[in-house]
Amino acid sequence: MKKTFTILCLIIPFAIAQGKMSRLKDLVHVKGVRENPVIGYGLVIGLNGTGDGGGEIVDSSLKRMFQKLGLNPQKEVASKNVASVIVTAKLPAFGRIGQAIDVTVSSIGNSSSLAGGTLLVTPLKGGDGNIYAVASGNISIGGLNKGKAFPTTGLISGGATIEREINFAFNEKKSIRLSLNNPDFTTAARIEKTINQELGGKYAMSKDATTIDLVVPVHYQRKVVQLMAILENFKVHSDQKAKIVINERTGTIVAGGEVVINPVAVSHGDLTLEVKGGDNEKPERFYMIDQKTTLNDLVKSLNAFGATPEDLISIFQALKKNGALVGEIELI
Repeated sequence: MKKTFTILCLIIPFAIAQGKMSRLKDLVHVKGVRENPVIGYGLVIGLNGTGDGGGEIVDSSLKRMFQKLGLNPQKEVASKNVASVIVTAKLPAFGRIGQAIDVTVSSIGNSSSLAGGTLLVTPLKGGDGNIYAVASGNISIGGLNKGKAFPTTGLISGGATIEREINFAFNEKKSIRLSLNNPDFTTAARIEKTINQELGGKYAMSKDATTIDLVVPVHYQRKVVQLMAILENFKVHSDQKAKIVINERTGTIVAGGEVVINPVAVSHGDLTLEVKGGDNEKPERFYMIDQKTTLNDLVKSLNAFGATPEDLISIFQALKKNGALVGEIELI
């Protein structure tokens, strides 16, 4: 009796040989143009009995704060309405003084919830130890029903103000380095060719699978922003490795690129299939498809037999081990 299967979630998009046309801005990033993390330690007050309830860090922090306010408490202040937190944010690539950015507030003590709390003024430092922003404000943990899952982490929208800028004279650059988000020699070569053709000269040169160096043309000196606005809208055929990514925990398979199956016979449980070229007569127990078939054809054939994602995972791994599957397999 033939075994029946319930087909689980299976995602297999297939790319054409040259890939789709993509804008350059979606394929590369500019060296030096990135976000920078900033971090600080602060106190959240106004909690409804869900704070730390004391502790060495909170007590010493409260004592110092009171001293700055002109008070000199003789005893430690142990309050369940106060929580110690770490505040994090990302400084935009071209962040300017006075610009507001979002901050994330996370409890580091015994606080059970930050709901309803207010973050006191907290300086945020970069990796060099300098203060780049100052944060404060009311904390939001989302809707009460949803927020209860992680009530010890909250967000303050626009909760920090940039106080120091990162010096980056982008418009004065004489050269630009572009880095591919997904390293690939073919894509890098195509980007070089496209830029040079569109700009009408030898301005770009690909150094490796990730890097394209670009000399700013004379007529774009001190107009680098305008140059980038033009470059980032160039269309390029992005290439892709023949690769299958498998998540065995969820049974998810994602495949892309030109994954090819060479002639091979497969038998897995109740499933029997043969990939074979020529006009040979089909044996009774084998289902044959053309030589040099794509993964798409193979999956369709296996699904016709009722294969589950678990079956496909085992078969793909065996095909790769056999050498019949031309492509890379990555387990996550």
